[in-house]
Amino acid sequence: MTAAQDPGEDVPIGDYAVVGDMRTAALVSPEGSVDWLCLPRFDSPSVFASLLGTEQDGRWLVRVTGGEVESRDYVEGTFVFRTTWRGPEGRAEILTFMPHSDGRSDMVRLVRCTEGRVEIEHELIMRFEYATLRPWVHRTTVTHDGESVEVLTAVGGPSRLILHGPLPEPVPEDDAHRGRHTLTAGEELAWVLTGQASWKPLPSPIDVPAVLEETVADWRRWSGQIHATGPWARQVTRSLTVLRALTHIDTGGIVAAATTSLPEDPGGERNWDYRYTWLRDSALTLQAMVLHGLDGGAKAWRDWLLRAIAGHANQVRIMYGLAGERDLTERELPHLRGYADSRPVRIGNGAASQYQTDVVGEVMLALADLRHAGIDEDDYTWGIQKLLLSTQADRLDEPGHGIWEMRGDTHFFTHGRVMAWAAFDQGVRAVEEHDLSGDVDRWRELRDRLRTEIEERGVGPDGAFRQTYDAGEVDASLLQIPHTGFCDHDDPRMLATVRRLEEELVDDHGFLHRYRMDERGNMDGLEGAEAPFLICTFWLVEQYARTGRVQDAERLMHACVDAGAPLDLLAEEYDPASGQMLGNYPQAFSHLGLVRAADAIAQVRGDSG
Repeated sequence: MTAAQDPGEDVPIGDYAVVGDMRTAALVSPEGSVDWLCLPRFDSPSVFASLLGTEQDGRWLVRVTGGEVESRDYVEGTFVFRTTWRGPEGRAEILTFMPHSDGRSDMVRLVRCTEGRVEIEHELIMRFEYATLRPWVHRTTVTHDGESVEVLTAVGGPSRLILHGPLPEPVPEDDAHRGRHTLTAGEELAWVLTGQASWKPLPSPIDVPAVLEETVADWRRWSGQIHATGPWARQVTRSLTVLRALTHIDTGGIVAAATTSLPEDPGGERNWDYRYTWLRDSALTLQAMVLHGLDGGAKAWRDWLLRAIAGHANQVRIMYGLAGERDLTERELPHLRGYADSRPVRIGNGAASQYQTDVVGEVMLALADLRHAGIDEDDYTWGIQKLLLSTQADRLDEPGHGIWEMRGDTHFFTHGRVMAWAAFDQGVRAVEEHDLSGDVDRWRELRDRLRTEIEERGVGPDGAFRQTYDAGEVDASLLQIPHTGFCDHDDPRMLATVRRLEEELVDDHGFLHRYRMDERGNMDGLEGAEAPFLICTFWLVEQYARTGRVQDAERLMHACVDAGAPLDLLAEEYDPASGQMLGNYPQAFSHLGLVRAADAIAQVRGDSG
């Protein structure tokens, strides 16, 4: 049973449910408040932003008056969310979902009284442009099947929201709309909130029962394709479902997360906008999809990639907008207080202009997986990969910012150098194993040069791989080295690296930090600290499993999975001391790490299907 949230407190990040239509996503609090929604895309300006501010920055509340939450979970195999309430005189369930098949931007709140009598509280506070614009709200009518239907509309500049269903009354002093409705057993009511361009004709009502049935069926058709076995099959299925929900249905771009500026360090400055498509994150997501039989999504991402990076080789960027946009200028929103008073709130991402040596290698590894899965390669798709290898060769002697997008000085990161090795290795393999054409002699030369360099400069006196060529620290990204084929998981250098990670970066609960955060090793140029990164901890699970430490792997896997309970949704970081998720949410990186870790344990245990 969940008690009411104190209005002055921030809802824990991991307590939010997420619903979406594969164009955008909304965060729903345990109290039934939609506290974050951007329309029509993940990276559009918000219409509800109380997640990063106060209720007056926009929210949509539907709840049982005086009630308590009995259960919250997704309808099995779907992204349709169900909350069961117990009120003073009865029970009700509220379904929240966003259909995606009709191309509209609709959010549905369907309330069903299942027992006795309940009173439903409804509050709608609409704020456009990240809560900088209070729209003009009025009632009007639309004609549907020859009948006039009254709707509530909110208009501001290019944006409009339309509410179908029982209309709340305005509250002039705070520009909110509120209402209460009584239902008895067997009765139901529904609201549909539609976002659209302000100049378009008002939309017709949707058939809520039919759309709900269609939405459930679509999600189940997709999730029914997933090949997942072993003790964490449910979490693997949920993670892959999250990855689908974060994939833009029209463009194929995969956002890193549905939110911006949820803090890595509460009260601090480590607040970033993750509503964009990173080549690295997308490549790793593609690999997870291919391994679980979801090659349709993988092909959509490949097509997105080819469009996004098309052009001259030296124009390749590490991240793009959902349709391949390159201008992701970072700016701050000083009027929003920030989640847990974490400022600044940022939109855009300045890391888009960084050079990160590892990105081409991760993309080449993912596209190789597509080839191995039997997905056809043609002159165009292979031609783009040759352009990527040309970029890698042209910038091979240039230091980078690393996988963690450090905003300090550039370095030769060992992880990045290994990924550059992997890029040329995959180019050579494509020619030798798949009869593709390319400058294989040049790629082989660069690959061999990189191996020699890494073995001479990327390994410290203790025999462990090190974070950079010019320092002796370790970094969790080094756990990715065996993923490339550069060496095995049980290579002595990897085992030495794991010992260093356990000594220096693993906390008392077994969770792994990315890199040292003290004055000796912190190169990211930012104030404050951060919690352990979930994907890093999942990489450690995989490393344990692949080297025979299966009990250690399973113990740590249980801890990671428990962190996401009860909704099986993961943020970027997890603080085991407080039991709180931190960072943007839900995080594709974390979920694909879970998939890899579960697969590794299942394969070692012989449970893979």
